[in-house]
Amino acid sequence: MSKRVGDIAAAHRSCLPAAVPDPEAASPPPSPTAPSDQADTRARRHAKNLFDAVHAVTDTGISLHAAARQLGLNRRTVGKYARAATWQECVRRTPSRRPTSLDPYLEYLRQRWEEGEHTATVLHQEIVAKGYRGHYQRVKMAIAPLRRGLPIDTPRERPPSPRQVARWITTAPSRRGLHATEALRRLFEHCPELDQTHDLVRQFAAMLDSRDAALLANWLEQLATSRLPALVSLANAIREDQPAVVQGITTPFNSGVNEGRITDLKLQKRIMAGRAGVPLLRHRIILMALLRRRYV
Repeated sequence: MSKRVGDIAAAHRSCLPAAVPDPEAASPPPSPTAPSDQADTRARRHAKNLFDAVHAVTDTGISLHAAARQLGLNRRTVGKYARAATWQECVRRTPSRRPTSLDPYLEYLRQRWEEGEHTATVLHQEIVAKGYRGHYQRVKMAIAPLRRGLPIDTPRERPPSPRQVARWITTAPSRRGLHATEALRRLFEHCPELDQTHDLVRQFAAMLDSRDAALLANWLEQLATSRLPALVSLANAIREDQPAVVQGITTPFNSGVNEGRITDLKLQKRIMAGRAGVPLLRHRIILMALLRRRYV
């Protein structure tokens, strides 16, 4: 099921950016000649002084190597400032922050701060109840700019991958975090095919939870008429072995234990490079079972 959902998400890859909230309108960058609030910072003063010193020497026509020796600077540094048209180009840029698991909750933290809640412990408990699994210290650091009257930095998110969307869709709604819930809501508003897929997945999950296969035939008909190739092929595959699927839905038994034993057997053969005979394999499997029973 998860693979079929991933195939549908991959087929609608162009819809996935809709899961990301629209960023706020960015303010136009200041022109090099316009006054700036950061013009008197230490880094900017250093860049301006170094730019003036380098150009005062290199504009006379001497080589970069001679200018570096005269100024006592590295030749690459002199070359960087000599090629720059303005000193603003030489200011060291602060790298953009990578998205974190706290980012989906930053807007909520800002809203709660404006409502008067300034205790990091309380804010952390509130977002934990909404699905956040991070540490309290990260929340404390995130609201630190608010204590100084500065805004919270919210980076632009990347669109989710098809595999990530498939995982969100196949996860029970009660176990999804706030980020996944909001992303799916925006995505379903934009892509009715994924919304339809989610509805069919939840119908099948309901049959598994209630162990009732009475609606299986109707569900398979919905898959066959969904006009989604991945779901149509899934319906055909289930119909070929429908009695076994009904048995799997209505009973608590499954082949998971047997599959695990087969995996152990294959692992033992790979460990011995495929040269293990039946007696040696039997001996190693019995030994692994005894060890598992002792330490589990």
